[in-house]
Amino acid sequence: MELILIRHGLPRHVENRDGAPADPPLSETGHRQADLMATWLQHESIDSLYSSPMARAYETAQPLGRAQGLEIEVRDGVAEYDRQSEIYVPVEKLKEVDYERWLRLMKGEVEVDFDAFAETVVSTLEAIVEQHPGRKVAVTCHGGVINVWTAHVIGFAPRLFFNPDYTSINRFQCARSGERSVITLNEAVHLRDVQG
Repeated sequence: MELILIRHGLPRHVENRDGAPADPPLSETGHRQADLMATWLQHESIDSLYSSPMARAYETAQPLGRAQGLEIEVRDGVAEYDRQSEIYVPVEKLKEVDYERWLRLMKGEVEVDFDAFAETVVSTLEAIVEQHPGRKVAVTCHGGVINVWTAHVIGFAPRLFFNPDYTSINRFQCARSGERSVITLNEAVHLRDVQG
């Protein structure tokens, strides 16, 4: 089967003062990116569509669901590692406003149990793979999720090692016999005319 992981579009910058988790919606640019991604994939026959429960991923899935005539199935196991954080700063802006935090993030230094996060991501995606033999399935999710799954497929220890573009398309072949391989990473030609 083919598993397509799609990173969410550009979200808004959210900082909650009350300690509530930041769960930002897409920005105007993010909605445009999601529309372009759905248009790019409109001629592919996608059998099922899953999403992280986080707003930025779910909103990214909506135009694809409409284009493909699919219901969006939510899976908690593909939520981002920062889902409990009260601050969400898009990574490009983070570099400007908190360079030290950006550097730590680029080194994969995150303030959660990353191994537990990786285990949840891999088990969730493996369950989706097992449920859809011979099918094409899309999952709208997050950069950390895509990094963890890619590391799993390649055979790396779980880590953050590349920054997928917003609404980038990342394809994997998943055989019933257990083999996993990368088809493409960071397809983003649909974004060539969009400013981030």
